[in-house]
Amino acid sequence: MTDMLAPLLRIDSSADGAESVTRRLTSLFVRHWRGEVRHRDLAADPVPPIREPYARLGRRVERRGTVPRDDIAALAVDEGERREWALTLPLVTELREAGTVLLGVPMYNFSVPAALKAWIDRVTFPGVFANALGATRFVVITARGGAYGPGTPREGYDFQEPYLRAYLTNLGVGPGNLAFVHAELTRVGDIPALAGLADLAEKSLAQAEERILELAT
Repeated sequence: MTDMLAPLLRIDSSADGAESVTRRLTSLFVRHWRGEVRHRDLAADPVPPIREPYARLGRRVERRGTVPRDDIAALAVDEGERREWALTLPLVTELREAGTVLLGVPMYNFSVPAALKAWIDRVTFPGVFANALGATRFVVITARGGAYGPGTPREGYDFQEPYLRAYLTNLGVGPGNLAFVHAELTRVGDIPALAGLADLAEKSLAQAEERILELAT
């Protein structure tokens, strides 16, 4: 069960700014959340992609088995490795301290934004989440310009939820602590091929908002 005294970590990854549906929905969640909220905007403040010294240090840690976080810095052998770990540790600590993690994830090219992938690659340093995220709740709010639900022509094109579900499950997040909320057809007003689907888009958004209120309160 999630510790409600632990902070909520809100992570936005959309590049759409004020036009972003996921940002609007994560804001809705936060407005109904009772407790501390920490916010990381991966579009406004991008996480640097991992570099060769990161991989080198990670391999050294893996060869030693489980290494306490406080001991990893001492294993860095040069300035590059020290820099990569200095960029990584605050993100890892922030994630480990959260009781609930709220991810705002638009679908870009059938998957997740590069900004989110860069964050995932950096925080997934060898061993730092061993037995640490089992009680952490993750709420993933997605927006899709088209329709990717069961029975739609593009059902098999969804590499967004399956990827995030596999990634988080592999980190030890239990099924009961993982919720996905999808708003579909969000580009209905922009793409001529979606003309006539406005009612379905409104219904999807309304259902997403209702589910978000349930999860936030």
